[in-house]
Amino acid sequence: MTTPVKVLFVCLGNICRSPSAEGVFRRVVQQAGLDDQVTIDSCGTGDWHVGKAPDSRAIAAARERGVDIGHLRARQFSSEDLDNFDYVLVMDRQNLEDVRDVWRQNGGTEPVLFLRFGSSGYDEVPDPYYGGNHGFEQVLDLISDASEGLLQRIREQLV
Repeated sequence: MTTPVKVLFVCLGNICRSPSAEGVFRRVVQQAGLDDQVTIDSCGTGDWHVGKAPDSRAIAAARERGVDIGHLRARQFSSEDLDNFDYVLVMDRQNLEDVRDVWRQNGGTEPVLFLRFGSSGYDEVPDPYYGGNHGFEQVLDLISDASEGLLQRIREQLV
């Protein structure tokens, strides 16, 4: 058996976008029958929400699509993540710069914007925290699209 491909999703607080990405991508991987070959986690660049569950609106929006993220707990990104994950996928440019600062100092897996794997035409997953429920739906749409592209890339890697 091969070593699992390790995927990390990163946003600011790890309560909206990255746990949503973790949940959606986990479901995509399970549906593809690859859950024993892919390890998935998420984190945030900030420490405000460490140990907390995802935002209740993110949980509700994901649940409506059959994805359970309510059990996840926020954690903060660390430099070791760059050594431990094959993909470090960041939700927006500001978080990309923050993680790249650590990467420039420590090396490891180069972080990239998650939506580069999608076909939506967006570069960034917008932060829905200060908006209404529509923002959480948009986040899930963007994440779902990019998850399909990421799964295709990982399938090619596993062959």
